[in-house]
Amino acid sequence: MTTFDDREKAFETKFAHDADLQFRVTVRRNRLLGMWAAGQQGLSGEAAENYAKTVVAADFEEAGDEDVVRKLAADLAASGTDEAAIRAALAAKGAEARKQIMDGV
Repeated sequence: MTTFDDREKAFETKFAHDADLQFRVTVRRNRLLGMWAAGQQGLSGEAAENYAKTVVAADFEEAGDEDVVRKLAADLAASGTDEAAIRAALAAKGAEARKQIMDGV
């Protein structure tokens, strides 16, 4: 192989690694966000875990975070949690998820 081929392979490997890392962080973030939202609704234990799974699944409806925000806004409307609080929790749980993944937790 030439040096160019080696560099191309390295870039492809890095891209695949970064995409995998971002996917894992997003799934972890959505699970953490689901657990937060479950707490807002008074759910705990297995009910909270099951609810968190529905939040993770909701993210596969469309690209981006809007599908998750919409689901949580609808689910948390009765508890008085507004969209701004959901978006703040989304950002906080994203940072927490990235830290957990990077720390190997």
